[in-house]
This record gives sequence, C-alpha cells and structure tokens, in this order.
Amino acid sequence: MSRFNVGGRVVDAVDLLRKRHWAWRLDMWPFAILYGVWVSAVVPSLDFGDASIVLGGISAFHILVFLFTVWSVDFKCFVKFSKVNDIHHADACKITPAKFSGSKEVVPLHFRKLAASSTSPGAEEIYFDFRKQHFIYSDEKHTFSKLPYPSKETIGYYLKNTGYGTEAKIVTGTEKWGRNVFEYPQPTFQKLMKEQVMEPFFVFQVFCVGLWCLDEYWYYSLFTLFMLFMFESTMAKSRLKTLSELRRVKVDSQILMVYRCGKWVKLSGTELLPGDVVSIGRSTGLDGEDKSVPADMLILAGSAIVNEAILTGESTPQWKVSVGNRGHDERLSIKRDKAHVLFGGTKILQHTPDKTFHLKAPDGGCVAVVLRTGFETSQGKLMRTILFSTERVTANSWESGLFILFLVVFALIAAGYVLKKGLEDPTRSKYKLLLSCSLIITSVIPPELPMELSIAVNTSLIALARRGIYCTEPFRIPFAGKVDICCFDKTGTLTSDDMEFSGVGGLTDSEDLETEISKVPDRTLEILASCHALVFVDNKLVGDPLEKAALKGIDWTYKSDEKAIPKKGGGNFVQIVQRHHFASHLKRMAVVVRVQEEFLSFIKGAPETIQERLVDVPVWYVETYKKHTRQGSRVLALAYKSLPDMTVSEARNLERETVESGLTFTGFAVFNCPIRGDSASVLSELKASSHDLVMITGDQALTACHVAHQVNIISKQALILGPAKGNNGGYEWVSPDETHTVIFSENEVGDLSESYDLCIGGDCMEMLQQSSSTLKVIPYVKVFARVAPEQKELIITSFKSVGRVTLMCGDGTNDVGALKQAHVGVALLNAIPAGQNGKPATSSKNETEKSGKSKKPKPASTVDGPSKSKPASKLESASNRNANRHLSAAEMQRQKLKKLMDELNEDGDGRSAPVVKLGDASMASPFTAKHASVSPTIDVIRQGRSTLVTTLQMFKILGLNCLATAYVLSVMYLDGVKLGDVQATISGVFTAAFFLFISHASPLPTLSAERPHPNIFCSYVLLSLLGQFTVHIFFLVSSVKAAEKYMPEECIEPDSEFHPNLVNTVSYMVGMMLQVATFAVNYMGHPFNQSISQNRPFQYALVGAVGFFTVITSDLFRDLNDWLKLVPLPKELRNKLMLWSFLAFLVCYSWERFLRWAFPGKMPAWKKKQRAVATSAEKKRV
Repeated sequence: MSRFNVGGRVVDAVDLLRKRHWAWRLDMWPFAILYGVWVSAVVPSLDFGDASIVLGGISAFHILVFLFTVWSVDFKCFVKFSKVNDIHHADACKITPAKFSGSKEVVPLHFRKLAASSTSPGAEEIYFDFRKQHFIYSDEKHTFSKLPYPSKETIGYYLKNTGYGTEAKIVTGTEKWGRNVFEYPQPTFQKLMKEQVMEPFFVFQVFCVGLWCLDEYWYYSLFTLFMLFMFESTMAKSRLKTLSELRRVKVDSQILMVYRCGKWVKLSGTELLPGDVVSIGRSTGLDGEDKSVPADMLILAGSAIVNEAILTGESTPQWKVSVGNRGHDERLSIKRDKAHVLFGGTKILQHTPDKTFHLKAPDGGCVAVVLRTGFETSQGKLMRTILFSTERVTANSWESGLFILFLVVFALIAAGYVLKKGLEDPTRSKYKLLLSCSLIITSVIPPELPMELSIAVNTSLIALARRGIYCTEPFRIPFAGKVDICCFDKTGTLTSDDMEFSGVGGLTDSEDLETEISKVPDRTLEILASCHALVFVDNKLVGDPLEKAALKGIDWTYKSDEKAIPKKGGGNFVQIVQRHHFASHLKRMAVVVRVQEEFLSFIKGAPETIQERLVDVPVWYVETYKKHTRQGSRVLALAYKSLPDMTVSEARNLERETVESGLTFTGFAVFNCPIRGDSASVLSELKASSHDLVMITGDQALTACHVAHQVNIISKQALILGPAKGNNGGYEWVSPDETHTVIFSENEVGDLSESYDLCIGGDCMEMLQQSSSTLKVIPYVKVFARVAPEQKELIITSFKSVGRVTLMCGDGTNDVGALKQAHVGVALLNAIPAGQNGKPATSSKNETEKSGKSKKPKPASTVDGPSKSKPASKLESASNRNANRHLSAAEMQRQKLKKLMDELNEDGDGRSAPVVKLGDASMASPFTAKHASVSPTIDVIRQGRSTLVTTLQMFKILGLNCLATAYVLSVMYLDGVKLGDVQATISGVFTAAFFLFISHASPLPTLSAERPHPNIFCSYVLLSLLGQFTVHIFFLVSSVKAAEKYMPEECIEPDSEFHPNLVNTVSYMVGMMLQVATFAVNYMGHPFNQSISQNRPFQYALVGAVGFFTVITSDLFRDLNDWLKLVPLPKELRNKLMLWSFLAFLVCYSWERFLRWAFPGKMPAWKKKQRAVATSAEKKRV
C-alpha cells in the first residue's frame, strides 16, 4: 500500500516514496540523451550560431525542469522519487497536510532498532518527523499515528507513579521522546535569500535582464537587476528578524529536583522526560525574572499560583491544585482538568508544598509528574501554530500568474507572427530573430511588477504603522480589501476587561436588583467575600477581576491568612478552610469556611448548575436570572450548606460532592462588563460598508446576544439553538425571551436566517461536528457563545470553506488559532486605551512625532541587543547618502518604513512598541494593534481597500502597456521601428514615477458602501482592457500610417542599428501619449482613494508628462529633440497627432467611466458555494 490516509488534525495522507539513483532521475538521463544527440547530430549538420541556439534551448529546458522541482512538491516526487508499496523499501514520504494547514512536503522516513528490554526483544520502529511532530508506523493499524504521551491515564496511575526506576528505562524514554527542547533551526540570511531568489518571479526577472543585455540595453538592464537584488535582500532580512525572535522562546534550563532510580537528583529542565516525577516551585534567575515551567506537568501534591498570560493572554493569575482529591478511576483530560496542570512556559508566582504526600520533596516544592515535553507542550503547540499553521501569503499569488498567462497568449501570437515573417527571409540572422521573439514574449511580463505591488503594500504598511498597527505579513494587506465577514471576540475586544458589581438579585420575588449593601443578608455577603480564588502574591491581591469587583462592591477586605473581614459594621469574619476550585466542566466553585465556631460550605456558579443542587428552588429563580442575563449581565447563583461539627482536618478532607449538594439559595450576584466607547460606532460603520458581522465569545448565549444587539451585530429577532425541552434528544431554536420556538432542521437554517439572527453555543457545535452538518449551519450564524479556542478555529475555517474572506479581531492567545486561520487577523494589545475622543490614532501619531523630535532613531535592537549601535549609525548614514542616489522607488519606501518602525520602537514616553512576543496574540497574528479598541479593524480595511484598488489599477495599466509593447515590438519591429536606449530609459523613468505616485494615494477617511472588485478576472477589468487596447492600437496604426506618407521609400532592415527617422519619432511620441492617457484614465479615486486633484504629486506628474509630450511634439527645443533622437514633424502631422491624442483620451475615459457605472463591486455571492461544499461533504460522509 503506497498511500496511508491518516486523517489527523495535522497530517491528512502519507505517500511512500523511494529516491531514484541520481543517474535514473528524470532530470538526468533524458537530458544526457539530448546533449548526446546535440553533439553527434546537431553540431556536424548546422553552423555554429544555429547549433548554439539549439544548445541554449536544451539548457533552458533543463534549467526549467530543475526549477519546477523546487516550485512543485508533486513534480519533485515525479522526477526524483518512485512510488513503492512496501514500507520497508521506502526511504522518504510525501506528506499531504490537513486542509488549511500549509503545503505538502517530502520528509525522510527513518528506521531504527529500539533498545531491547526485559519484556520485548529489540523491535524496529519506522517513523518520520513532520513540523516538529513525531509520527510512528503501527503494524496493527497499518497507518501512521502521532507519538503517544502519558497524558490520558487514570488519576490513580499518576498518584502511584514514582518516576523512572532504572537507567535502562531512562535510556528508552530518552530514545522515545528526545530532549525537552525547542530545536528550531535558525535559518541563515544566505538560505532565506536562496529561497527568495528561487521564486518563479525572480527567476523570470533575471532571465529578462539577460535577454535585454543581449539586445544591448545595458543601462536599463543592470539598473533593474540591482533594484531586484536590493529588494529581495531586504525581504529576506525582515523574515530573518521575525524568525530570530522566535528562537528566543526556549525551555528554561533551570535545575530541578527529579525522582529517579529511587532517589532525588538534580537535573536540568531540558533533560526531563514524560513520566518523570519532579519537585517544582517558584524560582528566579540571576536577573530576578521568574523562571518558567519547563514542561506540562500534573500536580500530585501541593498547590501553586501561576501566571498563564503567555498561553491565554489573560493577566489574571490562575490557582493550580493537586489532583489528590479526584476519583482514582477517572481518566485525566488536560482540557477539562486544567486546574491541576502546570503548563510549559507559564510562571509560578507562589507555591505551597503538601507535607503529607508519600514522596517528600527535599527543596519544599510541589510534587508533579511530567505529562508532555518539547513541541508537544502547550507552549510548543503555540510555537507550532505560529510556525506552520498556514502558508505565508506572498505577492506572487495565482491571480497575478493567471493574468500574466492571459497576456502571454497575446505575446505568443505577436512572436509567432515575427517568427513566421522572419523565417520567410533567408538572409535574416536566426540568433537575432530568436532574440526578438524572446523579447516580445518577455516584454509582456513587466519585470517591475512585484516591485510595483510591494510599493503599494509598503505605502499601506507605513500608514498603518503611523496609526500604531504593525504587520508581519505585508501581502495580507490587499486581502483586507476583500474582507466580507468580520468576526469579533467579545470580552476584552468589544467590551472592556473590567467588571462592575451591580448588586444582588433574587432575594425576593421582585425582579429589581438590591444595590443597597446594608439590605443584603449577611450570609450572602459572607459568600461573596470568601467564595473566590483571590490570593496574595508579593503582598498584592491578585485574581479574577470579577471576584475583585465583588469584594470591592460589598466593602469587605480579604487578608493573606485567608480571612475575609467586613470594613464597616460588626459582622463576623470568615475563615477559609478548604477550596474546591472552579472547573469549567462543573461551572461552579466551593469553599469550606468557618464562621464563629460553625462549619459551612459556600458555593457560587452558573445559575442552571446551582439550580439542580438546591433543596428548595424559589418560584422566581429562573425568571430572575434570565431577565438579568438578557440585559447582558453576568449572573452567578450563590448558595450555602451548614455542615455538622468536625475537626479542621476532617473539613479539609470532605468529598466535593458532599460539600456541593443539598444547598440553600441566597441570591444572585449580578455583574456588568461595560462596552467600549467606540465599539458600536465602529461596527455600524463596518456594517454600512457591506460587511457581515459575527461575534465569537466564551460567554453565555443570552449575554452574548444582548451585547451583539448593542454593538449592531444583530438587528433582527435572535434565536438561540439548544436541546429541545422534553427528552426526545432533539434540538430547537428559542428566542431569548422564550416566547418563540422553531424545531431545528439543518436543511432549513438558510431560510431561517433570512428572518432571524441565529446564535449557537459550544455544546451545539459539538453536536454539529458529530452529525457533520457544520457547513450547513455555521455560515448562517451571527453569534457563537461558550466556544472553546479550537472551536473558534473551526468557525473561521468553515467560513473560509464556503468562500468567504474573513477578518478576525481578538485579544489574548486563546484567539491565536482563529487569528492565524483568518485571512486577516487583527490582535489587540490592550496596552494603550483609545484616545479620549475615540480616535486612538492620535496618541500614537503624537508619540511618533515626539519621539522623532526628541531622539535620533536608532536601529531597533530587538535581536542583537544594544551593542554597537552608535558607530554603526555613522557608517550607515554615510552609506545611505551614497546609496540614495541610486535608490529605486521601492527602496525609498523601505527605508522610510524602517525609520518609522525604529522610531515607534523607541516611543518618546517610554511605552515601547510591541516587539513580537509570545503571550500577545500578536505573535501569530498578521496585524497587531497597540489599542484597546476595535477601531484598528477599520484602518486595516481602509488601507486594504486602498491597496487592492491600487494593485488592480496597476495590473490594468501594466496590461495595457505590455499589450501595446508586444504590438510595437512585433508588427512595427518588422517595419524597422525601434526605440533608442535614451528613449527607453526616459519612458521607464516616467512609468516608475507614475507608479510611485499612484501608490501614494491615501484612502478616504470613511469606508464606502461600494466594494472594490476583489479579482483581476471580472467582466469590468477584461472589457476595460480590451476596449482601451482597441483604441490604442487604432491610434498607433493610424499615426504610423500617416507618418509613412511623409517617409521616402527606403528599405529598413529589421535587425539594423537604431537610427532616427519619422516613423520612429511618431511611434515614440504616440507611445508617450498613450502611457500618460493609460495612467490618467485608469486611476481609481473615489470612493476608495483620493481623487487625482487631491493626490497632488500624481497630478503634477501628469501635467508634467502632458507638458513634455506637447514640447517634444511641437518641437520647441530642438536640442532636446536631438538628444532624444527625434526628427522634426511636418506641421500637418503634428496637428493631427495633437487632435488624435485628445480624442483617444476622451474615448478611453468615457469607456472606463461607463464600465465603472455598469459593473460596480458587489458583496460576493457565497450561498451557492456553501450549498455545493455542504453537499460534497455529505457525499464523502456517506
């Protein structure tokens, strides 16, 4: 069997391959035969020139085959490998990753003998490593599966674990799992440069330059080549910087006590193995920084307070407790039992050892067992997401490729015409003929295209950086212009992170909140004051903002000896004896406390969970909590239970189930999370500019619907999907006030979404996944509530599957997967609140100006540290002065951008710009904004639309210029029309200036309801091109024909040197005029960018070009025309040219305006694709 279907989250399929011997590779023996035929048959029969042409053709084909093995993995497998059926004959495999997980790769297949143990003789292991994960072949399953880690055993198994007992077991473990390190090879500048230089576009550009040199256009060619290398090396440098930043994330090599071979030994964190028993606690390095946990581990004894910001983005410290109180037969689920797991990369702020555990830690740390190491830890997974999750988006997308193919067709026709005519003339040089044919074909593909595209993108990069928005993948900017659906996280993104305590409800049958604390029963206050997970770290109270808000709201204090005391009045203090921490699957937490001499258990949790545990449920219970939830409040039910007399140690050992059953209700605590000031206005602007809006949150469905309504995500009546009442196992849609229900049917969701806004929860998502109907339902839903991070990712990939272009805006690393999967991910770093006037940009702009004035920008020293910046800057400025003279437009942009980034990295007021670090969602997100507001999404989309429109007009302009060039070089070339080197260079300079000024057009401050055309291939672009091209050719032909009447009958040799004549002069002037007209007609201004009159540099350049055209046509300065090698025009011809130029411009302009009116940009029709994708998914399932 040569193919294995793995069907995992990373690998979809594996094909077995065997490397061919180098002589039998398909890029070797066929060419050896061809070269042999050339030597034996071609050389003797043709003259040297023709034989060289044949050899050139064979070599070019050989080089092309080699390059295709670099560009296409499938082609590389076809050429260099053969497929095999027996795994023992294979030495490599082709990996096809799961959808949206990057591109195919060929990796080596390894065979190794395992060390023989007492139970099994030395077996053979067959495995491959793919993206830092280890996949092993299983004989029983006949497929590959991921290397297992001991992370799903029973709780009893871990509690009995005493680590590795013998040296042999340690050797086996090391062989199986390897060292606990992030080995990520640091690519060199040379390697990255080689990758860039191997890109199809670059190879083509170098080929063009070579051809021009052969045709004696030396200045132009070498100037272009220099620009290309400069541009590619800056790209490689910026990639190297990002990758170096990743290298700084490593496993802390702190020394830990590890229990091995029956005794405690000191070991480095990098030597840990899954199954090791370790002692871990808070430890600081020499610099006073807290050391991070080296691997994922389960706490067996003791408790710890941990900062998990690096993984979740939440700054609230988490309390981690021992797994000792759990049932011994339960299986561990890291997702569910995260309250017992210390995750790799997180920092322990405080720890409490347990002296009663059978293994005593000699250094007073918590005893824990290692579950996962290396790239399998949570931090390792985050690193893998960042490194491999999606393919990088580059400028050379398939669209530009197809567009070029479209142009090549025209070029081939033109070249064929020249070849046919040339071969009819036996006296013509075959070398010159082939050269001119190659030049025609290559002239169609403008070598400056990638540079022009990146100039447009760089302009947007600078504009975004000015507004405090950073971009790590610049070529995603045009995607932002195509976005048609924007997804938002709720907490911390649309709403602020701060919670406000509103009061207590449900004390009586009145639905109003009791905000007067003196009227709230003492028991309710005692629960609020003590049932929480707040702790003191370095004498500072830390914990959940909601619990801090409650303590502040009821005016109690909490002391470090776990006592809660009222600030006023003579209430009793409450002593906490034992905590049962909040667990997301239980949706509640409990504490055992002592008030005076009485033991009580206090519980708080989700109202629906507490309801099942009450002895007596008040009549108004459900109605009251639902009323507050519908208003967008966060509601927690409070309850207590009196416990019999017992000792403190008995109270500590009470089962959780005993503590949390038979409860008495004491009210609802109601909290509010204020919506950010500008969320509603930003989202209504996005809605008005033809975007669909979606909310994805971990919060409760009713709360989510209320907030969604306030921020304009939903406007119709909402329906929430949930299990149907009664035990029939079905599902139904229910309105928030429960007055309206609709039976759930996956096939009617589309119709239902026409009249209602739909909301579903995370538990329903699981149901949809099991019934494989995600693609039928998810695309129509507006609000997703109670979703886990993996489900956020699934939602985004579902939208992508049905052809939507997605934007995801979130904070925190729990959004990383979704931010990475979205076409445009915008991560908010809540470092700087939005400016008072709701315009966050102003603060960052002023900072930039301040810092620019106050300090000279020094190179950002994020990677190399502060060393040697001063002497370097002197040298740098000297070399910059020299380099500036020859800088291309793209380079000037890049320097400007670098300077700006450096200034931002050294903000004047000491708030440094966010260097990419783990813990910010910024690490994985293409865009990172320094604002605690969603307004950056508008900036990104505005710039995206502007760049998209600019690139679209560039394609049109380049297309028209190239089609005209193909015509000039073919039909007119045969008539002896040529351009001089000076003429070509001046024409090139004008083109470069126009392109630069076009890309400098700023977007308009507000988003328009009209959308830009997302693709080059649409009726508008093609009709516009063909219409204008027809006018241009007609004008060109008429002008040349008119000029020929004044020419004496002389025979012009097509291959002769350039010398000035009337036809040459007219064709150059007409070419100039058409160039100016093309830019003026195709410039896209309102409703996306500034109009021509607002874009001053472009306006001046156009006026200048028209002036230049008028001057050379009217022959005002004879010396200038002589230098340009232009001959004087007869007066009648001159007037004709002027009139025809004006008419041609007028016709093209009217045609373009008509097409823009007839084909406006529209919202993409995705429903048809959704139906097709859902149907094909169903067929696969069947």
